[in-house]
Amino acid sequence: MIAKMTSKNQITLPKRIVEQFPECSYFEVSAEAGRIVLKPVDLDALGKVHRKLEELGITESDVREAVEWARENQS
Repeated sequence: MIAKMTSKNQITLPKRIVEQFPECSYFEVSAEAGRIVLKPVDLDALGKVHRKLEELGITESDVREAVEWARENQS
């Protein structure tokens, strides 16, 4: 199948492909070994993570500090 990119960098995915992902509206896009790779993303799952972090009182600052600590303490 062929998909054409428009002048605004938009691509319409073939119907036969998107029918295989009926519940998906968002895709993670990456480039791997000269290919464009689309992976379905479940935004509801991301929302659950955000809600859980909020419930636990974990802030962006907390996450940033934890990442910095982990980088400093790698063995």
